[in-house]
Amino acid sequence: MQSLPTGGESTAVLLIAHGSRRPEANADLLQIAEGLRVAGHAGPIACGYLELAEPDIPTAARSCLVPGINRLLMLPYFLSAGVHVSADLEEFRQQLSEEFPQVEFVLCPHLGLHPLMIQIVQDRLSEGLARV
Repeated sequence: MQSLPTGGESTAVLLIAHGSRRPEANADLLQIAEGLRVAGHAGPIACGYLELAEPDIPTAARSCLVPGINRLLMLPYFLSAGVHVSADLEEFRQQLSEEFPQVEFVLCPHLGLHPLMIQIVQDRLSEGLARV
């Protein structure tokens, strides 16, 4: 596994998902957060949801802003760049920047067409075939 280029102890990570009324659907993001901790991210990591689940994005972001944090990486756990990714999340980033001007809020790219996505899709197709 690659080391985490997340800026060390002064950088927090906020994983952002759409949110669901089904707790088990929201649990995936919590598992990703735990995986980042296990992989060695030293700063705070939180999960925030756009709607239908708690905590919401501003609440989750604020929970990361403990003393010593000067950067918050906001990672959209979204496959497509719909209106949530292209507009809503930038609006949250701007609002948080205004509320906490001493912190740099970085909106990372969504998962989208990352080169590893093809391999993930191939793996899932193979898993589907294995069930036949």
